Amino acid sequence: MNLVLTKSDWAKYPFVPEATEYIKTLDLKVDSLARPEFEPILNRAESRVKEALLTNPPKVSYLEHDDEVELSSFPVAVLIATATADEFIKKRYALAEARRAYELLRNEDKWKVREVAKAFGWRVNVVTNGAPVPRIYDLKLHFVDFLRNVKAFHESNWKLINRTMLNGEVYLTTQEAARLLQEEIRRHIEAKLQAGVGFTLPPNVAKRVEELRRIRRERFRGAPTIKVEFTEKTAVDAFPPCIRRLYEAAVSGSHLSHAGRFALTSFLLNVGMPPSKIVDLFRSSSDFNERMTRYQVEHIAGLRGSRTKYTPYACDTLRTHGLCPGEEKLCQGIRHPLTYYRRKLMASAKKTRSADQE
Repeated sequence: MNLVLTKSDWAKYPFVPEATEYIKTLDLKVDSLARPEFEPILNRAESRVKEALLTNPPKVSYLEHDDEVELSSFPVAVLIATATADEFIKKRYALAEARRAYELLRNEDKWKVREVAKAFGWRVNVVTNGAPVPRIYDLKLHFVDFLRNVKAFHESNWKLINRTMLNGEVYLTTQEAARLLQEEIRRHIEAKLQAGVGFTLPPNVAKRVEELRRIRRERFRGAPTIKVEFTEKTAVDAFPPCIRRLYEAAVSGSHLSHAGRFALTSFLLNVGMPPSKIVDLFRSSSDFNERMTRYQVEHIAGLRGSRTKYTPYACDTLRTHGLCPGEEKLCQGIRHPLTYYRRKLMASAKKTRSADQE
């Protein structure tokens, strides 16, 4: 069955090639945004980015009343978010648009989900009647495309070993495919937002950009410069390469997978950082939700739920999740990041004593 995406579909999924080609025919120039007739598009574009900043978790709504405005406002919203030159705004907007797509895709039929997936080069097919798998599955995806997008998940049901796979294809429900597409779409939009703006914006556009910066400053005051006070037992210089990379990503507000957040949180708790300081560390994340973050950190700390304090992943598990950036000399023979940390602290202490004796 060959399905052709309609203009209404383009309004829902404005990143598909057909939508991009259509937008090109509109000859929508930056200077034209100063004209009164383009104000509805500009208003909607601003509201998309503003909504991403004001909702928690971040999301962008879908307005069905005008496909033309909904479709055309997407590239303008990308322009506005890029013009803020604020990495937090850009990452949060990309995540909000990706979540919007997920909510729409999860309610589509499998044929339409396949067409959207093909826009990203996915090798995906619809599961037909008579397939030798349970009827719950709607789509089958090449395992390489599956693995590329599943890195952000740490739940056991997403591990390849726990999936139904035949002839190199992983079987998925429509909702699972939509969730994987959310990650693909987020990365796609984040890449668009890195292009930069090399021209002067019309005053009416520049004013909206400044308004978004104001909202960001007031609503997320201090988020990009959070400073975490460590206890005496904690030394960043002694972190193993995997944890150091995750920590630096958290400080900068970069996206961390669920597995990455668990690895970092459990490690920091086990080396003496208070849960409240770990919550502060994640404030610069584009999808920060204080209530949820505090609950998750306290759960890992053993203060909630089963009251079991979790230990960090072992090195083999970190490699499985793609969290190991490569071994350095001290990593050799070590099977756990906490072992690396203790050895590094001991080596540093020994070096300090030697220097004091000289």
